Parts: sequence; structure tokens; C-alpha cells
Amino acid sequence: MKFPDFTLLDNNIRMLVVVFVIIAIVGMFKKWMSKHIASFLFIPIQKRWTSVEKHEFTGLIIKPLGRFLAVLISILAIGRLNFPTVFLFNFYGFNSEMILHAIGKCLILIYFIWVVQSFIDFIALVLDINAKSTKDKGNDQLIVFFRDFVKAIIYIIGVLFILKIGFKVDVGALLTGLSIVGAALALAAKESIENLIASFIIFFDKPFFTGDLVKVNNVTGTVEHIGLRSTRIRTNEQTLVTVPNKQMVDGIVDNWSMRSGRRAEFKIELSNAAITIHIEEFILDIKTFLEEKKPIINKNAVFITDFNKACTTVTIEYFTKPIEMDAFLNIKQETAIFIKNTSEKHQLKMANPTTDIIISNADSGASTIASENII
Repeated sequence: MKFPDFTLLDNNIRMLVVVFVIIAIVGMFKKWMSKHIASFLFIPIQKRWTSVEKHEFTGLIIKPLGRFLAVLISILAIGRLNFPTVFLFNFYGFNSEMILHAIGKCLILIYFIWVVQSFIDFIALVLDINAKSTKDKGNDQLIVFFRDFVKAIIYIIGVLFILKIGFKVDVGALLTGLSIVGAALALAAKESIENLIASFIIFFDKPFFTGDLVKVNNVTGTVEHIGLRSTRIRTNEQTLVTVPNKQMVDGIVDNWSMRSGRRAEFKIELSNAAITIHIEEFILDIKTFLEEKKPIINKNAVFITDFNKACTTVTIEYFTKPIEMDAFLNIKQETAIFIKNTSEKHQLKMANPTTDIIISNADSGASTIASENII
């Protein structure tokens, strides 16, 4: 008998070598095979979406596709071998051969689901590229939501297939059993279901979008992600706050990014010793300065709003476009400096708040009033 015809673990040497060589070749060339298959699959995609780069598709597909091919071919090759009787044993009514076959089927299904998830990520990427070409931020948000939602559905279907194909579970009976305890599960997961429904409300009602600056429940920050259960907000302190979607729907959400403008106000308290004509010139100069800032400053108002024995109050108010906070603060700083320089130009002094202290002499009935400056 020739050496290749010798039997080892219930299989001849020739067959064992062939299987080993197949697995080795697949392991070495899986990346090369997946790259060429991905390039072939990209041909119809490129015809449909010309704006999509090839590396974007292959970068998502090559790794999961290569591992799927390696697992599939390796398991099919191993399946050609006879199961060694030395490794045959029973475990809770199942023999080791059945368990090994079930594990192989499950691995194939798991890696196939990974490939499908990668295709979903690619489709979401394509839709996101198209959505960014439009001004509607709701499309970007909707893509992320449905990508996560479809992935969750794929996971559920994948688990059912694994139970059906890998473990021979009667999925119909299983679903029937789950429907019986569905009410109990719904009560146990009441809050999660409410958050899921709230996520749909957010995506269709669109009170805010990813990237918006919002304030909700004393939390102020930028919306980073809107998920199926919660919304993540990056605060000004750079902390990440997770808010359940139910609170985002039931609470009062102040969307600062949707404001039509920003408001700034200065109250200048001038000394009553100031000459009236100088105050009028001061007001005129401020109005001229603000008018020159159009169209960034939409509206402005500069008036004397109060006059009493302590001071003359000039109120300066203006509204800008909904610009970034840094730009708004720069304009406010420039305006404050101009107000200060203009007041110095017209020799206007700020009022010093005073308080009166009354000293009473109980014996003589006389009283003295002293004035104290508060600085």
C-alpha cells in the first residue's frame, strides 16, 4: 500500500493533504479573491452611482467578504472528510458530529450576515453622499436612523436563521411561544419601547438634527448622534450626555441652531452731569456704527430708556443673523470697544451709584444725611 493511501483518523492521507492545501491556499489568497470579487461587484454600482469612489466600496467589503470566503471554503472542504470515530461522543442527546456541523453552519451564517451589514453600510454611505448635496439636514439624520434600524432587523433575522439551520429549532413554534409572553416582555421593556417610538417621532417631526446646538432638561450642547433609544449630546464642557429619546420628545427642547438671529444688549448709565447735546451725538454715532454693520446686524435700536436722579440710561440693542457664537462675540466685543471710545470722545462719564446713610440724633431730633460712593 502506498503512503498516500494510508488511513489517519478514518481518512486517507491524500484526502487530508488536499483539504489542508485548500485551506492554506484560501488563507493566503482570501484578500486577493475578495478584492477581485469586490471589483467585479463594483461594476454595476459604478454605473448607477458615478460619484462613489471604488476604494470606498472595497474598503467596506474586502475584509468581511474575504473572511466569509475563507470560512465557507474551509468548512466545505472539511465537510468532505469522514468524521473520526475517536472523537465521536454524545452530549445531551447530540453527538459530536452533529455539534460540529451545527457550529460550521453557524459560522457561515455569521460571516454572511457580516457581509450583508457591510453592504448596508455602503448603501448608507452612498445615500449620505447624495444627501449632503442637499440643504435638508433631515435626510442625513434619516439615513443614520434607518441604517441602524435595518441592521437591527438583519441581526434578528440572522439569529432566527442560525436557530433554524444550525440548531434545527422550529422557528414558527418559537415565535408562537414568544407571542404568548410578548405582553410580559412589553411591560418589562416599556421604557425601551417608549424610547423607540420617540425616536420615530424625532425623525419624522424633526425638532432638531445632528449637529444642532440644543438645550433640554438643563443640558446644553451639540447633538452628536440620534439613536433608536437615546440621543447623545456633547456639552460645552466636552462631556457626553446621553438623554433618552422619550425625554427629548416630552421635554422642552430649545434648538439654538434654528434661531432666526442673535440678540445683544448694552445698558449705559451716564452721569447726569453730561451735556444733553453730547448724549445725542453719542447716540447718533452708535446708530451709525450699527447701521454700517449691515447685513450682519439686521435690526438695531439706541434710545434713552430711563432718566432719574442717579443717572441717564442709554439702552443699545441689536440683532444679528444666526451666526456662529465666536463671530457673534467678536461683533459684541467690537461694539463694546466702540461704545467706550465714543463715550470718551464726547467726554461722557459713567454714573457712580450712591447710597444715602441717615444718621439720626434721638436727643435733638436732628438728622444728618451722608452720601457714600459705592465703587
